[in-house]
Amino acid sequence: MRKLTYYIACTIDGFIGDPEGDATSMYKYAEDSYLEWMGAEYPETISAPGREALGIDGPHKHFDTVVQGMASYRLALDVGLTSPYGHLREFVATRSLAEAPHPDVELISDDLVGRVRELKAEDGPLDIWLCGGSTVAGELIEEIDELVIKTYPQVYGTGMPMFGAGFEARDFELGDVRAFDNGVIVRTYSRKR
Repeated sequence: MRKLTYYIACTIDGFIGDPEGDATSMYKYAEDSYLEWMGAEYPETISAPGREALGIDGPHKHFDTVVQGMASYRLALDVGLTSPYGHLREFVATRSLAEAPHPDVELISDDLVGRVRELKAEDGPLDIWLCGGSTVAGELIEEIDELVIKTYPQVYGTGMPMFGAGFEARDFELGDVRAFDNGVIVRTYSRKR
């Protein structure tokens, strides 16, 4: 059984974007040792243009599949990228698109949980990356096996929370913690079942 990992960037106060979903203020922290670590440890989570710019062409370490919501995918579409993670199997949870803008992107318009369960049941050595967003993460809370939270040294005060749904508390166990000189902290949690 493959894992679903919510690998996400957030502020100190737990927002993955401002009230409109914009998180570009966090981009300034992708530098030096932190960027080197991301490229070495999670190379598949860097977009195809980013991988090309950084000269990343090695094997995937964690994921071979990405699931994201329409708001996350919209960021790529707005800059003309119809397959931002073309090096992975790409799935977009959306009810607003009738047809995928790219032949390698599969749209999930209904039964998101069922489709993710099918992906998790597939054989394979690599896992599934839940890229975002807030609503999708809320819908998939029962399927999330691991959290990798990249906390940036910013406070938004308000915005898009990590989980855009109300539900009862869920317990996770802290694993690795890594701190960088630029103030970014990366924490890994495993789901307690």
